[in-house]
Amino acid sequence: MKTQKVWFVTGTSKGLGLTLVKDLLKNGYYVAATSRKIDDLTGSVGAADGQFLPLEVNLKSESSVESAIKKTFDTFGSIDVVVNNAGYGLTGGIEELSDKEVRDNFDINVFGSLNVIRKALPYMRTQGSGHIFNISSIGGFTGLFPGFGIYCATKFAVHGFTESLAAEVKAFGIHATVVFPGYFRTNFLSAGSLNVPEHEIPEYSEVRASQAAHQNEINGNQPNDPEKGVAAIVEVAESANPPLHLFLGQDAYELAEQKIALIEDNMGSWRGLAAGTAF
Repeated sequence: MKTQKVWFVTGTSKGLGLTLVKDLLKNGYYVAATSRKIDDLTGSVGAADGQFLPLEVNLKSESSVESAIKKTFDTFGSIDVVVNNAGYGLTGGIEELSDKEVRDNFDINVFGSLNVIRKALPYMRTQGSGHIFNISSIGGFTGLFPGFGIYCATKFAVHGFTESLAAEVKAFGIHATVVFPGYFRTNFLSAGSLNVPEHEIPEYSEVRASQAAHQNEINGNQPNDPEKGVAAIVEVAESANPPLHLFLGQDAYELAEQKIALIEDNMGSWRGLAAGTAF
């Protein structure tokens, strides 16, 4: 009898997603893993077997997502943990980025995850159990990064809908956790994972400096170990009382604490004026 949980993980051809899949398989879990190109996934992990189901999925297509979720259930008999990991970085000032560049980022980082949630929840509700992890970013808790406004907006959206989701599905025995990773040493900041504006505006010197720092200084020097990060997620998934908010990395904690202190300062400084709005 199958005792290990069945995981459905998106965005698994590289980065944290690939590390998570390898860790899960090593520890005996059943894993359905998605990628835009199945060859990228099987080349990194291996061919399908009784424990591993690689899936080519277009997250922007509800029918593609629905088919993948159904195939996972038909293959393994349940869907216990969903990890919405697929996403990509986008740098550029708000003024610089086109409507298409912005919408494309939201399509994957936000609407792709919502497609997965909508298609997975009927199975989890029937089971009366399940856990959904939505991978945000520390940039989904604090947006004080010049040139990352749109990316942060997508991750703030993930943060927001996960909080509501947790409240909505609690009665069905389902958990939801929003994950705020700091800087992990993956290829997330490399070309192909971090998109840049098609039309840059030279006046935005702070944006260019932030962009260059992420591409040339932070990339390859991130302080956090992906294997330790995914191990933490797996441990949380096995917890009887998992958190709604999971910050990953000491840097994530420090940035979150700075944001909380800023909010407390703003609220305290302006409370006399701003809280006095009652009739």
